[in-house]
Amino acid sequence: MEADDVSVREQLFHDRVRETIIFVLFFVCLYILSYLVITHYKKNAEFMTDDSEDATVNRISLWLCTFSLSVSVGAVLLLPLSILSNEVLLFVPDSYYIQWLNGSLVHGLWNLIFLFSNLSLVFLLPFAYFFTESEGFVGSKKGVMGRVYESAVVLLLLSLLVLGMLWLASALTHHDVARESLNDLWERYLPYLYSCISLFGVLLLLLCTPFGLSRVFIVTESVLVKPRLLENIDETASCVAFEEACLSKKLAGKSSCWISVNLDILKNQFLSIQARRVSLELKRNASPWQRNVGYPLTLLLLLGLTVLCVLIVSFHVLELLFDDTAMPRGMEDPLLGAASFSMFGSFGAAVQVILILYLMASSVVGFYSLPLFTSLLPRVQDTTLTQIIGNCVSLLMLSSALPVFSRTLGITHFDLPGDFGRYDWLGNFYIIFLYNMLFAGLTSACLMRSITRAMQRELICAVGLHRLPLTMSRPKVPFKILTHGLSKIQ
Repeated sequence: MEADDVSVREQLFHDRVRETIIFVLFFVCLYILSYLVITHYKKNAEFMTDDSEDATVNRISLWLCTFSLSVSVGAVLLLPLSILSNEVLLFVPDSYYIQWLNGSLVHGLWNLIFLFSNLSLVFLLPFAYFFTESEGFVGSKKGVMGRVYESAVVLLLLSLLVLGMLWLASALTHHDVARESLNDLWERYLPYLYSCISLFGVLLLLLCTPFGLSRVFIVTESVLVKPRLLENIDETASCVAFEEACLSKKLAGKSSCWISVNLDILKNQFLSIQARRVSLELKRNASPWQRNVGYPLTLLLLLGLTVLCVLIVSFHVLELLFDDTAMPRGMEDPLLGAASFSMFGSFGAAVQVILILYLMASSVVGFYSLPLFTSLLPRVQDTTLTQIIGNCVSLLMLSSALPVFSRTLGITHFDLPGDFGRYDWLGNFYIIFLYNMLFAGLTSACLMRSITRAMQRELICAVGLHRLPLTMSRPKVPFKILTHGLSKIQ
């Protein structure tokens, strides 16, 4: 009997060590990927200053942002990895090489992502912002530790303010819970805080995703090469090249038609026009297969995915009316390898993974397309540290709410393991039902508006111009280029 107990303890120890090694390798890979992404966008001038103290502070804040971004990527991959793991176990259930892939591993990954996402959102990212803005207390010794003390004090005061506001909100809704939560902070008060944060993230996804599903067509049209019938690339490239030449002469000081023009603005215009000219040349050199086959197939694929999302959500609305199991709920221990999470088997599971990633990409596009958040859009080698912190907060908010968002809409029937399934509002039928109705309605309205505007624009460009007289069919020369040419003639 004792030998059996020892063997069981050894097995549990080996399982825990194996899971720890897998988690460390997983987060190290995500951290390296996140660091490469951030260094691609960060402004190098902030990290090459003569002040070593500022450089150290910026470097530490950059490490905190990198950790938060890696947690965001891990939160995006939670549902896809869980669904794919279940299908792999169904396909080869008795394989010796995948015995490490079990419910305990998946459950531990979900708990770590939940812990790290809340830790980053509540403590690490606010501390990184206060750390970059701090200068140390008045009269204290200058140095990095003085700025650490100031940032910690400001973060503590902010935490007390937020906790007081949440206690007041809970007192207005649940009087007994609010009184007991002061004595039992970890069990009741912090889960209530996490529930409010998750609700805000899911509401943000409700705002960004329908708008992003319509904007993704415009972004795709700007990247792909349209057929010759829809776009005259040769004339557009000629106009852009002519304007680039004019701006190049102005920057070289060979033109006298401008006097009080800001040089930085002129350089930015030249760089944007140059980038547009390069993209037009790439489009002009594209093969007929890319123009006539790649463009329509890509748009049809995006349209099919969007329509499929709307149909799944509409069907989920009917499920909510007649089936109680359609409500999102949590599970303590994920049972992997028992049954597929889709009625269509492995094909349906693959479609679920594609739809989840597509919704996340669309939400990011919609987020950066909103007028309130366009200033956060990162620029290559020109993104300040404050903007990086704002982007990490936004992406972490969206990605940590993605599993709850996908399960609430019925995109997948994989129940939420760990603390993700313990939010208070997940059991409210009216909130879930209204959320699904709003998503289906907003997505349909945005999609119809986007398609209608695109069809009108293409019809005007393809048909309207052919009805003009021959003398009016040529593109108009911009006013700046015309004045520049007149000045050269004079």
